[in-house]
Parts: sequence; C-alpha cells; structure tokens
Amino acid sequence: MADSSPIRVMIVDDHDMVRRGLAAFLKVKADLELVGEAGNGQQAIVLCEQVQPDVILMDLVMPKMGGTAATQVIRERWPHVQVIALTSFQEKELVRDVLHAGAISYLLKNVSVDDLTEAIRAAHVGRSTLAPEATQALIQTADQEPGPGDNLTPREHEVLALIVEGLNNPDIAERLSVSRSTARAHVSNILSKLGVSNRAEAIVLALRQKLVT
Repeated sequence: MADSSPIRVMIVDDHDMVRRGLAAFLKVKADLELVGEAGNGQQAIVLCEQVQPDVILMDLVMPKMGGTAATQVIRERWPHVQVIALTSFQEKELVRDVLHAGAISYLLKNVSVDDLTEAIRAAHVGRSTLAPEATQALIQTADQEPGPGDNLTPREHEVLALIVEGLNNPDIAERLSVSRSTARAHVSNILSKLGVSNRAEAIVLALRQKLVT
C-alpha cells in the first residue's frame, strides 16, 4: 500500500516575505506539509535535527551561513533529507557548488507554483529538477573544465613522453640535463595534474588520451 502521508517540507530563506509566500503555497497543497522555517543556514541545521523534514527549500545567499554550506552539513548528517536550492541567483559557481554539496534540484524563485510542487514531489522520490538556466550553467562549466593533461607545461609534456618511454628519474635527469631532484619534481607534478598515483597509471592515461605522440 502506498504511503499517503504528506511530504514534510521545510523552508530556509532570510526574507520573511519569501517564507510567507512559500508557506501559503504549501498550505493549499494536500500532499505537502510545512514543518518548519529557518532564516539562515545555521538555523536550518538546528531545525532539521528537530523536525526531520523530507524536503528542504533552501535559499543560497543568506547571512551567518549560506545555503551551500548548510546543504553539505544536512546531507552528511541526514542523507534521507532532500534539498532543493531555490534562489534568485544563476551563477554557474553557485549551481555547481550546491549540487556538489548534495542538493538534488536547482530552481529559480520565478518558478511557477505547479512546477515547484512537481519538483518537491520529484525530490521526495529521488528525482532531480533543474531550471534551464542551471542546466546551461552546468554545460558551460563542463565545457570550460580542462581535460586530463591540458594543464601540463611543455616541459612536463616532455617528461611525460620520457616516462612513457620507460625512463626512470635518473635517466630523465640525464636526458634533460637537469638535477635528479628537478626530474623528481616534474614527475610528481605530472602525477598530481593527471590525477594518478603512479607512473603506470600515468602511462595508461597518456596513451589513452593521446597526450604523447
């Protein structure tokens, strides 16, 4: 038998008028129940522990503690609580950071009542809803993120090619006429930039991504 109890919703926003408007909207939806209101991220964490909501409507830019930091704490402590970022801001850093912190959805405050209702219902069952502006911001961020090896210097590309050849640090130092400590530093930087933990992984990645000719 399906659970017929209403979805317990908490509102977090530093503007009284916004909270009032959201509270009024929740009261007319039979399957949604307002269980608490907070004015900043710190209050949200305290209140979340007390009321254990199903879904939180979370503003992002607030005094004392913003919504992104609060989302991270809440999702770590109470992973069953879903967070919908509901904000006036569409900067790609905000979108990326709050989704990374654990928010399931990102909506702008100009969202329609019907769309917000559906987003709350979707979040409750684990489905994400993203405003078109948020989706666009994520696409732009992905386009701008460097691929593996894009941030290697010309010298590091040279060293990587020698690693792929099978040379060890002393051999690399001799080939490039540098000190062994310099060669070791180059190798360490390359492993770090490629996000790998050893030379073997670096060689596999370099060949797969065609980082060396």
